[in-house]
Amino acid sequence: MVDSARLGRLKFRAWHRGTREADFMIGGFFDKNHASWGDVECDWFEALLEEDDVYIMAWALGTEIAPERYEGPLMDAMRKLDYVHIHR
Repeated sequence: MVDSARLGRLKFRAWHRGTREADFMIGGFFDKNHASWGDVECDWFEALLEEDDVYIMAWALGTEIAPERYEGPLMDAMRKLDYVHIHR
């Protein structure tokens, strides 16, 4: 089980990216998926959060190829975009 303080930090960083679009994409991904994560997945996400939003969004949208270190099941899940819910 992942430490709740770590998850709290990841959630904050995921939802405070600087643009609404990035917040919805990255924060929404965290909200939908974090409950099943262990340390390996948290490590992946923590590293991803260090990247610029423009790259993360391009990788998720498929307009750019993600670096090999991010490829795998989590990036595949991010590319589904079924976690983005925009509330007006």
